[in-house]
Amino acid sequence: MERKRIFNSIVAAAVALTLLISWNLFQSVSTTTAQQRTSLTVSAAISLSQALGEIKTVYQSSNPNVTITYNFGASGALEQQIQQGAPVDVFFSAATKQMNNLQLSNLLINETRRNLLTNRLVLITPKNGVALSDFKQLTDAKIKKIAIGEPKSVPVGQYAQEMLTKLGLWRQIQPKLVLGNNVRQVLTFVESGNVDAGIVYTTDAKASDKVTVRLTAAENLHSPIVYPLAVIRNSRNLAAAKAFVDFLAGDRAKIVFQKYGFGIVR
Repeated sequence: MERKRIFNSIVAAAVALTLLISWNLFQSVSTTTAQQRTSLTVSAAISLSQALGEIKTVYQSSNPNVTITYNFGASGALEQQIQQGAPVDVFFSAATKQMNNLQLSNLLINETRRNLLTNRLVLITPKNGVALSDFKQLTDAKIKKIAIGEPKSVPVGQYAQEMLTKLGLWRQIQPKLVLGNNVRQVLTFVESGNVDAGIVYTTDAKASDKVTVRLTAAENLHSPIVYPLAVIRNSRNLAAAKAFVDFLAGDRAKIVFQKYGFGIVR
């Protein structure tokens, strides 16, 4: 009887020890898995969509537990979303103005901010559209509609307004303007033939076989086209966000950006 009691006690202790070890292992695996599975939301200028799409594939091939979700749009609209508390981890703007606004609002991790890319401003027409050799020809009667981004919220529109103002053309062509919500909408207006000309980035023009680049704006006609990025202070995954920003600034990502026509800030 005594032996049976001892035996049962040993069995009970062994079972309890096994359960404890199993529970600890489960907790350890669960914690590790939770730590490894990370989701990042990246708000980025829509002109970056193709390049960032390819970079996402490259990054996730070596970081399979990081899920990246892009929110593409006009930089001004994206800035407003962040100002209003949208859950964003990283912001990649097509102009410094929007990033400066967020920094003034103390919404950035300042040490993560960096200017990464450059771009150029070009005048495009539909593939077989009017051949233009001078921006002053935008005032000609044969050019009835010109698409640009909304200058208040779309950086490419801001740059276009600056350029046209310096050339003394802004007031003359205003009645012809069709404003797009972002640079890709401007591109679509030209591709469809709904406008006679449009002003976009060289990277957007390069992405389309339905338009022809007629002119490239001199860089002294507008503010420098610079793409800054930074981690948002309220990011729920600061370490992963910083790692992704570092990757975007690294050599592998730069190769992809250059492939799509972006310049690299030196």
